[in-house]
Amino acid sequence: MTQLSSYAADRPGEPTSRSLPLPTTVHVRRIAWPSAIGIVLYHTLALFAIWPWLFSWTGLALAGCGCYLFGTLGINLCYHRLLTHRGFACPQWLERTLALIGVCCLQDTPARWVATHRMHHQHSDEQSDPHSPLVNFFWGHTGWLFVENDDTQRMTLFEHYAKDLIRDRFYRGLEKMGTWVWINLAQWAIFFAIGFVIGWATGDEMLDGVQFGLSLLLWGVIVRTVLVWHITWSVNSVTHRWGYQNYPTGDGSRNNIFVGIVSNGEGWHNNHHAQPRAARHGHRWWEFDVTWITIKVLRSVGLVWDVLEPNLSRKTPEPMAPVDDPAQQAAV
Repeated sequence: MTQLSSYAADRPGEPTSRSLPLPTTVHVRRIAWPSAIGIVLYHTLALFAIWPWLFSWTGLALAGCGCYLFGTLGINLCYHRLLTHRGFACPQWLERTLALIGVCCLQDTPARWVATHRMHHQHSDEQSDPHSPLVNFFWGHTGWLFVENDDTQRMTLFEHYAKDLIRDRFYRGLEKMGTWVWINLAQWAIFFAIGFVIGWATGDEMLDGVQFGLSLLLWGVIVRTVLVWHITWSVNSVTHRWGYQNYPTGDGSRNNIFVGIVSNGEGWHNNHHAQPRAARHGHRWWEFDVTWITIKVLRSVGLVWDVLEPNLSRKTPEPMAPVDDPAQQAAV
């Protein structure tokens, strides 16, 4: 906790005042093309949402429900609280199903997402942090995804932060670009095909099927993916700049009320940095955590067990686990 004094002057509720240089392993002139192309393409396609011909109430509902299904279950619950920190256990079939749902969010493969997040915890708001907004807000929100960083290259990252996942044949298989690309193309096809069949069956001509299929694809996949991206990215950026702290974690992590609500619990980020393995992020009664409620429901029906709850009487953060010990990586 060497950084604690660096943040002692920051008042609760005010942005952190410290600034950071870029990580030394970043190459600002080397564009991470797959990531950059995907981000630009999806944001460009999402602009078609302003075209009335492609609007449907069903598509809008799919975008809203999809933020829970894909964002909350796939990213928050599976990628983050289960795979990264092992805050609970569940059947293998459920874990892998949720992991595939997470892949549909285009936030990279489970192993790389997990490894990057563990790296963030180990170097939170230090120069080696892959996405600290103390460099600048845009960098922490999305800029870090546009350029290459030697520290986040797959093999280097996996060796230090995700040995436990990469040993699993299922997660190794998802590292093949063709695998996760085909999974995402499949969701495009499924959303369009369902909309096409319904639209053609209930309309007067084939064009009605095309219109409804494109509407479900646009809203149910493209718009939903962009929304989930920005919700996740806001945890990296906003909650390391603005909010309040319940715990002196020694970094810039904050609890941000707005992000806490829209992210279904991930925005209680200072709580999470204080006790990373805890499956519950909202520690005060009014810190509403939908992801935690979902975990409790799954536990009540026997689909989740060994749930790690926070020690609310603890006033100091948990000590860091050694990240080169695979058995302890989830505690980072």
